[in-house]
Amino acid sequence: MDVIGKKTIRELAADLVAGRITSVALTQQMLARAEAHRAQGGFAYVSLDGEQALAEARASDAARAAGWVPSPLAGIPVSIKDLFDVKGQVSSAASLALAGGPPADVDAGAVARLRAAGAVLLGRTNMSEFAFSGLGLNPHYGTPRNPHDGARVAGGSTSGGAVTVALDMAAGALGTDTGGSIRIPSAFCGLTGFKPTAASVSLAGAVPLSRSLDSAGPIAHSVDCCAILYAALSGKEVADGVSALKGLRFGFTLDYVGTHVEPQVQRAFDAALDKLRQAGALVERFDFPELLELPGINGGGGLVAAEAWHWHRALLEEKGAQYDQRVAARIRRGQQQGAADYIDVLDARARLIAIAQQRLAPFDAWLMPSVAILAPEVAPLEADDATFFATNGLVLRNASVINFLDGCALSLPCHADGELPVGLGICGLAGADDTVLQIGRAVEALLRGSGKE
Repeated sequence: MDVIGKKTIRELAADLVAGRITSVALTQQMLARAEAHRAQGGFAYVSLDGEQALAEARASDAARAAGWVPSPLAGIPVSIKDLFDVKGQVSSAASLALAGGPPADVDAGAVARLRAAGAVLLGRTNMSEFAFSGLGLNPHYGTPRNPHDGARVAGGSTSGGAVTVALDMAAGALGTDTGGSIRIPSAFCGLTGFKPTAASVSLAGAVPLSRSLDSAGPIAHSVDCCAILYAALSGKEVADGVSALKGLRFGFTLDYVGTHVEPQVQRAFDAALDKLRQAGALVERFDFPELLELPGINGGGGLVAAEAWHWHRALLEEKGAQYDQRVAARIRRGQQQGAADYIDVLDARARLIAIAQQRLAPFDAWLMPSVAILAPEVAPLEADDATFFATNGLVLRNASVINFLDGCALSLPCHADGELPVGLGICGLAGADDTVLQIGRAVEALLRGSGKE
């Protein structure tokens, strides 16, 4: 009997408490789905660790029988992006250049926290090589396809992680987000993704992309799922409450993030704003013209290229031929930046963060389309570099603003049934994680038809 059925983490935890399922049965079914996915040509997982996962599930069931249940994640299977260290496994970041490296001696900080919470680790998920693309293409390990339309991308860089959740091959996925790599695949796959404030979740033991912008967080089926995972990852208490929407003040801007939005995305975003207004929230347009400076600030590759080049320069010299050459080209842009250029970007970032604090002060949250376009088709991206780079830039545009401003953000599904998924971004500045999650619960309930004013 199938015991998964798109259930949330809390629903699965309740089933475990009631004895309707066991962690072993849950793990077996998710592993079976993952094996079937691979057999059918799917590329969500780079590797599965079925034997170890079942051992962890048996241990979880025994601990539960003895009265030890460390968290709601106890016995729940999750997937791990292939750039986090897992003891005894190689962290390749879905690149051939690292595939022959030594196994990790210890778990990454985020992985260790998931273990401590009792989660079962199913395997390592596919991704854009070195997390350096919002599209999720990977010429080495295959490109995970969108569960809603196999001709389209799943989104990156946490492409495989999103697909594992969407197809019930994991109850949640651990991902990273440097410019939208959690929220983009969540938006494209009809899931919920949370990019926390960068400093709140450890990145120790993770292959870096940008030390200034990297953050780690979850992809799952609901805001509550993300809150449970975030609590485990951060060690922070997360409130269970739902904000009343009536009287909350939401802001949106047409500056930068509101331009060149695909019609279906715009309709879904506008419909979400209308529902919020009907629920008694105040939804107001505000001006943020300084966002229009971002293309110029990052014109030389920005912090990502500079910091990626610092980490990759020796590896590129030794194994550059083994890289996805599109990724290598983007990293090498960092070689052209001097120290003064880098400091200029840091100064511009600090200035825009200060401006954002003023612009957003009147609002409880900032709303925007998570991604300006629908999930694009794979074939044109594979065939043409110009199409790839232009599309990648547009896909990353909205989400990357929050990383540059050192903020936090949720992406919630807000599309109509039968249409391709669209994401609604609910955003805040650094440290607003709990507020964004509480507001997200209320907005999610409203969009799903169960919200109250």
